[in-house]
Amino acid sequence: MEVAAEARPPVVKMMDYGKYKYEADRARREARKKQHTIKVKEVKFRPGIEDHDYQFKVGHAKRFLEEGNKVKLTMMFRGRQVTHAEIGREVLFRVVEDLQELGKVESHPSMEGRVMSMVLAPLKTPH
Repeated sequence: MEVAAEARPPVVKMMDYGKYKYEADRARREARKKQHTIKVKEVKFRPGIEDHDYQFKVGHAKRFLEEGNKVKLTMMFRGRQVTHAEIGREVLFRVVEDLQELGKVESHPSMEGRVMSMVLAPLKTPH
């Protein structure tokens, strides 16, 4: 196998190709073990959410962002609540404000029927 092609004369070394393939495979497998796949976790809210419930759900979102996952914030409207979508939007922006040191807005709030959703992405990935 060629070691240094640029050198004059080129440097070559004899090696066991089977052993080389085995070690390369092993290194590739080890790298795959260490990589972190980003998942999208969902946290659901309602427009009239009470403070304790809000803190509890923000805690979940915080943990998801610290783990390096994206967080989908979902605001679910019931009945006539959908006529006051701005209340739900305020709650979502309050969540973003509380989590600004951990995540940034990837997609802004959008309505799909009776559901408003937005996605937060982690600022830094865990080691």
